[in-house]
Amino acid sequence: MHTLTAAGAADLFRRAPDRYLDVGSGAVAYRRVGSGPDVLFVHGWPASGATFRGLLPVLAPHVTCHVVDLVGAGHSRFDRAAKISLAQHIVGIRRVVELLGLERFAAVGHDSGGMMARHALAGDPRLYAMALIDTEQPQGLNWRFKLFLAMTRAPGFEAMLAWACMRPRLRRSELLLGGCFADPALLGGEFEEFFLAPLRADPARRWAAGQFARSFDARYVGELAALHAKIDVPVQLVWGEDDPFFPLAWAREMVGGFKDARLHTVPRGRLFVHEERPVEVAEAILPTLLERRAAARR
Repeated sequence: MHTLTAAGAADLFRRAPDRYLDVGSGAVAYRRVGSGPDVLFVHGWPASGATFRGLLPVLAPHVTCHVVDLVGAGHSRFDRAAKISLAQHIVGIRRVVELLGLERFAAVGHDSGGMMARHALAGDPRLYAMALIDTEQPQGLNWRFKLFLAMTRAPGFEAMLAWACMRPRLRRSELLLGGCFADPALLGGEFEEFFLAPLRADPARRWAAGQFARSFDARYVGELAALHAKIDVPVQLVWGEDDPFFPLAWAREMVGGFKDARLHTVPRGRLFVHEERPVEVAEAILPTLLERRAAARR
């Protein structure tokens, strides 16, 4: 059994990755921890694979966790010729599966990582289960998300974002990061270290964050309903009850669009519910990753 502490999980993302995977538009940073069935983790914006650090101590004793930093995020390698977009990330996720030689695997996705994972992997015969945490919904984008996308069109958006996010009072605004956590103190600490400070300190990471945000194409959201009909593996949804970006009411409606899906709701949780309540979220998705649900049906 693989034992990993919370501190040890965080340290995984402070040091160099295990290897780099060339996905065409750059090189994804890759880390592997744990033992058991293979599970691929896909993060959203503006995070990196480090966003799953709280889940790893619970999951690593049971599954092999394949955690990536997509191109433009975390420790990934890229230059300004790279195309940082949903389309490129979807291609990159498929390429990661091929490069790792995964013959049978599950996927965990958060935020836009959940949408990209669905686009990349729906109908893949090697996929045996999926867990989706606070992610895009086929009903579309709510007003808060649309307002944020409108803000990305402003000249110098990424510089303003980086400046504001490093000021505690500003980043707690509901127009910035106030919707991420029920406890705004969580916007500091490791969240600041892994996701906010790099935006301020690294011009390349700041550029990449702006490129992805401005290239966000709502067409991919509109295609989710059709994708859900193609996903015939067990799906576990986990949602923060008070997520202001992806409404819980829409998540409840979304369950019926899959052939086999369930929803676990975390009271008072918000967008980054897996960082607020990592043990609860990990325990909610583990039975699906271990196929215990499928065994129970048989």
